[in-house]
Amino acid sequence: MSADAVKEEVDVDETAEEVTDTDDAVAEEATEEVAEESGDSLIELTAIVGEKLGMTQVFTEDARAVPVTVIKAGPCYVTQVKTEGVDGYNAVQISFGGVKPNRVNKPDAGHFAKAGVAPARHLVEVRVDSTDGFEVGQTIDLGASFTKGGRADVTGVSKGKGFQGVMKRHNFKGQGASHGTHKKHRAPGSIGACATPARVFKGMKMAGRMGGDRTTILNLEVVDVDIQNGLLVLGGAVPGPKGSVVIVRGAVKARA
Repeated sequence: MSADAVKEEVDVDETAEEVTDTDDAVAEEATEEVAEESGDSLIELTAIVGEKLGMTQVFTEDARAVPVTVIKAGPCYVTQVKTEGVDGYNAVQISFGGVKPNRVNKPDAGHFAKAGVAPARHLVEVRVDSTDGFEVGQTIDLGASFTKGGRADVTGVSKGKGFQGVMKRHNFKGQGASHGTHKKHRAPGSIGACATPARVFKGMKMAGRMGGDRTTILNLEVVDVDIQNGLLVLGGAVPGPKGSVVIVRGAVKARA
């Protein structure tokens, strides 16, 4: 192969990489433009949508290691305000996650255009007592919504475990390890009687699909709030794998 042919192939590869990088950056640029336009229009809301980055640990002043979960919270924009007079209840719809405009269908594109915000991947509706002060296009203020030392509830979809047995799914003890037990160590045991009632009762704990459920963890401590980087550090674990979308709300059962 000649040197000119090799050079042409390299140029083509570099061009393809540049096109891919440009496509991936479209959503980020659109989100940044909206953030700059609405930078002064911040609103407090005790709920925000974020992405679970993973777990780590922080040390307290008395050298105690505390396991924490780091969440990339926001940016979230108000896309719709629902009122009791029009919709029958008060709620605020917020958007999260950038997406390329060509991947949004026309109804959603019109919805985002009407709100004056960039297209987003996720829409979440949050109930509020009153919609006073909320306007379409506002940005949710992370610093005002959550403070260090506060409490929060986190909702997400738990990790899918697939089809599991009763010992893992329902924490069964299992059968005896000896005394004549023959290849039935992890079996569930009896699931009902004989001719009476001649059936298995509904809700019987048996093997089956585990995980992948919408789960809420209550009353987690807000260990730290990094407003500059948009990070929310919560004590303990939250549902879902790394990269999953979670909803963080103010704790409903916080201790006084």
